[in-house]
Amino acid sequence: MWFKNLQIFRLLTPFELTPEALHEQLLARAAKSCGSLEPASFGWQPPLGRGAELLTHAANGCIMICARREERLLPASVVREMLDEKVAAIEESEARKVRRKEREEIKDELIHDLLPRAFVKSSHHYAYIDTEQNWLVVDAASSKRAEELVSLLRETLGTLPAKPLEVAQSPASVMTAWLNGALSSAEFLVQDECELRDTVEEGGIIRCKQQDLEGDELRIHLEAGKQVVKLALEWGERLGFVLCDDMAIKRLKFLDLILEEAASAEAEDAATRFDVDFALMSLELRRFIARLVETFGGLAEAE
Repeated sequence: MWFKNLQIFRLLTPFELTPEALHEQLLARAAKSCGSLEPASFGWQPPLGRGAELLTHAANGCIMICARREERLLPASVVREMLDEKVAAIEESEARKVRRKEREEIKDELIHDLLPRAFVKSSHHYAYIDTEQNWLVVDAASSKRAEELVSLLRETLGTLPAKPLEVAQSPASVMTAWLNGALSSAEFLVQDECELRDTVEEGGIIRCKQQDLEGDELRIHLEAGKQVVKLALEWGERLGFVLCDDMAIKRLKFLDLILEEAASAEAEDAATRFDVDFALMSLELRRFIARLVETFGGLAEAE
C-alpha cells in the first residue's frame, strides 16, 4: 500500500464529500470484468481489496480510493502476422490486390475473433484525497497514468477542479543551484543520482547513478549550461526519492524511521494493518508536500 511514486494535483476548490458520500458516487463506476469483446475496463474497487465493500478508506482527513484496470492482451505483432497471412492467402487465391479499406475490415474481424480468447491482465491504481490540505495524490510513475485516474474521478463526480502541482520557483533552476553549490537546503539532502539536460531543443542528456555529484566532471556540464531535471534527494532521514522538474516524485522510499514506527503499531489483521500504514503514510506525505512546496517558493500564482 505504501506509495512508490507521487503525481500531485492541487484541488482548486475544497473537497466537500464525506468518505461515505464519495463511496456512493463511486458506485456508479464500480470496476467490472472485461466483456468478451471489450479490450479494456476501468472502474473503482475497494482499496482494501475485492473482499471489502467500501470504495473508500479514510484516515486523518484523507480518503483513499483505488481504480482497477483490466486489459485483454492482444499483441499487435500477433494481429499483424495473422493479418498478413490472411491478406496473402486472398491475393494468391483470387489473383488480386487487397486494398487498404478491405485490409482494415479484415483486421477488425480478426480482432473481433481473437478478443474473447485473449488473456486478461489487471492492475490497480491508488490515490488519496487530502481534504484538509486540498491535494489529490496519485501513486503513478507517469503523468499519463495519473491523468487517467483523475479523468475517471472527474467523470464519476461530474466535476473535479484540479491541476498538477505548480510551484513559484523553477524546479530545474533550484535543483541546478543545489547541485552547483549556489544554494543549499538543510532538509533536502542531495544523494548520488541525477539527470542533466541542455536547455536547447534536442540538446544532450547526462545521466549519473552512484556517483559523487560534487565532482569536477558534473561541474563542467553545469558550467556549460545544462540544467538538472531529475535529482535524488533525502528528506529528514524519513523519505528518499527522485524529484523531477515537473514536481513528480519517482522511486519514493519510506526510510527506517517511518517503517519502524509502522512495525511497532499492533495490527490484528490485514484491514487494520492497511489502516495503520495509510494513517502513517498520509500524515508523513502531508508534512513532506508542505515542506516541498515551501522550499520551492510556494504555489505558483493562478493565471
